[in-house]
Amino acid sequence: MFIELDNGVDTPIYQQIVEQIKLAVECGELEPGQQIPSIRQIAHDADVNPNTVAKAYKILERDQVIESKGYRGSFIKPKASQFLHQNMHSKVEKELLAAIGKLRQIGAIDSEIRNSFNAIMKKNSE
Repeated sequence: MFIELDNGVDTPIYQQIVEQIKLAVECGELEPGQQIPSIRQIAHDADVNPNTVAKAYKILERDQVIESKGYRGSFIKPKASQFLHQNMHSKVEKELLAAIGKLRQIGAIDSEIRNSFNAIMKKNSE
């Protein structure tokens, strides 16, 4: 499997990896049970930070497309094709837009919303 990344587009590198693996499953290039390249291998081949690839794999696991089997590697899940079109980004964006709308209705200004959001994210990541 070859991952082709484009730094000249707005799509983040990790998202490009997610999309290409999902497309490979959809097209049958990757089949259920098939092992996919390791994080280190993709990072080396694509000349990207391993943390970027790890982020993509974490998203693919969350979306139930792959499963990690520890030191044995990562594999395409048996029913991965059922979950290819999940789009958590759209769901999150929809929920944030609704929350921002409610906050604006009660008089919050954008800088207050932004500062509160950043503070909450920082606190929750510790």
